[in-house]
Amino acid sequence: MRNLKQVWTAISLMVLASTAVVQARERASLPAPPPVGIGELSRVDLLARLREPLKVAMVSSYDRTGGNDDGFSGKYSFVRKEGDGLVIADLTGPGCVYRIWTPTPTDDPVEFYFDGEAQPRLRIPFRKIFDGTQPPFVTPVSGYGAGGFWTYLPLPYRKSLKVVVRAPRVQFYQINYATYPASQPIETFQPQLTTPQREGLEKAQKLLSASGGDLAPFVTPSEGKLRTNRVRATLEPGQTLSIFNGKGGGRVLGLKIRPASALAGKDRAVLLRMHWDGDSRPAVSVPAGDFFGFSWGEPAAKSLLFGTDGDTCYAWFPMPYDRSARIELISERKSGSSSEIQAEVISSDLPRQPDEGRFYALWRRENPCPVGKPYPFVDVRGKGQIVALSQQAQGPVSGNTYFFEGDDQVTLDGELTHHGTGSEDAYNGGWYDVPGRWDARYSFPLSGCLDYKKHLGRTGAYRLFLTDAYSFRQSARVTIEHGPEGNAIPTDYVSTAYLYLQDRPEAWEPLPAVENRAVRELDRFVYTPGWSVPIHAFSFANATLTKRTERLSPAEEVRFLSVRAEPGKEDVFGPHALALTCEVPVGGTYKVSIEALRGPEQGTVQLFQNERAIGESIDLYGAMKSKTTVLPLGSVELQEGNNPIFLKLIGRNSAATGMGLDLITVQLERVAPRTTSR
Repeated sequence: MRNLKQVWTAISLMVLASTAVVQARERASLPAPPPVGIGELSRVDLLARLREPLKVAMVSSYDRTGGNDDGFSGKYSFVRKEGDGLVIADLTGPGCVYRIWTPTPTDDPVEFYFDGEAQPRLRIPFRKIFDGTQPPFVTPVSGYGAGGFWTYLPLPYRKSLKVVVRAPRVQFYQINYATYPASQPIETFQPQLTTPQREGLEKAQKLLSASGGDLAPFVTPSEGKLRTNRVRATLEPGQTLSIFNGKGGGRVLGLKIRPASALAGKDRAVLLRMHWDGDSRPAVSVPAGDFFGFSWGEPAAKSLLFGTDGDTCYAWFPMPYDRSARIELISERKSGSSSEIQAEVISSDLPRQPDEGRFYALWRRENPCPVGKPYPFVDVRGKGQIVALSQQAQGPVSGNTYFFEGDDQVTLDGELTHHGTGSEDAYNGGWYDVPGRWDARYSFPLSGCLDYKKHLGRTGAYRLFLTDAYSFRQSARVTIEHGPEGNAIPTDYVSTAYLYLQDRPEAWEPLPAVENRAVRELDRFVYTPGWSVPIHAFSFANATLTKRTERLSPAEEVRFLSVRAEPGKEDVFGPHALALTCEVPVGGTYKVSIEALRGPEQGTVQLFQNERAIGESIDLYGAMKSKTTVLPLGSVELQEGNNPIFLKLIGRNSAATGMGLDLITVQLERVAPRTTSR
């Protein structure tokens, strides 16, 4: 009896201790949110807290007719005219502007009128809002790149905010804002910051400068002990690898997996899965690379909250749970080599709070997107907020990314609240396919271009929504068009949406089978030298290059790269040559063809590889200028990646008055794959 009494006493003590731990966890809480304004910028630890604005929305220059004049003419780029200025936003408070974006800043002054003031409280040249030279619009809270200019400096207002550009014309712009209840204590923006505001801005600068680094100081709640769980194991084809098992309430704060190559691959066959609180349905079931911002199977993004730094994939989303958490890597490959995985999960024992949502990520693909319908990133019911989107987009043909003219649209609680001005605009960029703008891979803290390759008909992007999160109470639908009008281009769109939800969503469509997730490669590629194809080399002497546009008829205008050699004067090393850098995604044998102009000044062109003539030469002489058909030159072996395509002017027709090559396109068509590739 005495032993039994001791057992019951021990059990009672264990129960009391367990109850004390639970009660301590229940008493622990996140710190109170900061006032609306600058203090919000650095509070990643509160990302899971479901915000309570009355409305989040955006004012933009989108074409109200459904056309594609989203700022080109300036017709829709203002709310109204006012004297010598254009009112681009007229907002009623209490509220806060959280983002301003444009790809077309000018030196014209922008005026901000707060709370009905007769004189602007803030007046600044439009361009100075973004270049980081005029406080408090400091780098990297304000910035530019990939063709776009943006600021995330919060501009709170108690009663109203009117924004006026003193200029006869404005083009593209977007202004994101939130409206709050009348009871919300909001202090109107003052250009001279208080000491707490300056400290908050400095903290935001440190946060936004930390992409790829350790964000634990920013995501760790003040309550709860920080833990790091490390796993080192082998992931075999067809195997599931457990990375984290949390018991009792807590929150995952950071996730790191290396090497990145273990998650890479065009098959998208390695999955990342997360389950919260014993739910049999995963909250996250996403190809692992895409979760970390990969582009077509390769590491690409290096954003604040997810990406790849060196050989390490990382994510810093707070992921609170009530009772349990499970994170796994699953290989759905049927064969191939194993991967040595190193994983770290940074967590805290602070459980999910009553005003926090659970973390979800939704991967979708439409291939092709149905004509006439926009592509939906997410369509969900309940209460929550969307905090990030990533997208990979590929058109049906090479040499064309016109599908990226499409606008994004956000419908929250049944109301269209955001209407964008173009696909790259939605990701803080601008002017795709323009050198030095949206033409390559760029990563910034809150947005970026995953890639741009016109010859593959391919691009991609990501954007994080922190202070400008899409908050909703009943429903959210986020879409993007594929094509300038009517969703007319049948594209291959892939996306991942990152969001927090108060309650488990209704069943989402299941993740497609592995064979339906793989990257789709084209077999024919079109390169346009008259636009932005890299030039590997051209003649050392006695030749010039120009880019020109000519109208051959009222219905036909052509753009081309023009090579002009001095007749009778060869290059230093022989015949005049032009070499273009052409990338192919798969190595193999490729048939090379060109489109060019015929005319009296054209020469005779031939394809070369390793100084060996390939195929037959083509005489481009013609008495009148005209566009050729697609002319085959020959077949060459190419490796995966960049390859020089060498064209030589080996002579000219006796009737020709010059020796030139006006090159419209170079076209590569895959005939057979290589047995091995780089």
